[in-house]
Amino acid sequence: MLRIHCPHCGLRDHEEFNYFGDATKAYPALTTEPSAQNHAAWVDAVYTRNNPKGIHSEFWQHTLGCRRWLVVKRHTVTHDIESVVIASERELP
Repeated sequence: MLRIHCPHCGLRDHEEFNYFGDATKAYPALTTEPSAQNHAAWVDAVYTRNNPKGIHSEFWQHTLGCRRWLVVKRHTVTHDIESVVIASERELP
């Protein structure tokens, strides 16, 4: 079982959280003018995924607790958690 240490609620089972994807992915800017290039950029951002092996940053939300968004650095093979930070307080690349 995966146990995540929420900075506000303490150590909790992963069942209290929802996974929301890659926290390292950059999303394209929102525009009011639709274009094929912008559409392709959004398709890539939403549907194209890497399958990294090793430490990876992921978005999780503590949906059955404080409802805060978190960035969890987790090893994708062993599932060991390296760190958990509140998403709004993370360092951006």
